[in-house]
Amino acid sequence: MTDAPLIQIVWEDWADQSLPLPAYETAGAAGADLRVNLRPEDRADGLVLAPMARAILPTGLRIEIPAGYEVQIRPRSGLAAKFGLTIPNAPGTIDSDYRGELKVILINLGQEPFVIQRGDRVAQLVLAPVVQAAWDEVAELDA
Repeated sequence: MTDAPLIQIVWEDWADQSLPLPAYETAGAAGADLRVNLRPEDRADGLVLAPMARAILPTGLRIEIPAGYEVQIRPRSGLAAKFGLTIPNAPGTIDSDYRGELKVILINLGQEPFVIQRGDRVAQLVLAPVVQAAWDEVAELDA
């Protein structure tokens, strides 16, 4: 894939850099798995996500998306099916001019608390082209 768009990536200073970067798990995967990179004070015990609770999970990563693209943050189907974990704003959009830390909003729609551990794969990143529309105000629309 020599013509693949290049996403530049930087670790946050506090991040555990022994964790893998986002990666496609199979040759045909559309999304690259994204892992939670807990802050040092949360790594030992993990984070408990109670039923119906939301959390903004750190990844320890900042990315530079090429102009003309976006990154979509999508749920992982296995977590949704087995535990009721999903992304409430799915797909979340990361614009090409955003330079802050990548974070994942996760909600537990299941009936049991779920413990999120350092390195858990909690979302997928999908790179997609962007087309911006031009707007034309008119008096009426075609039927």
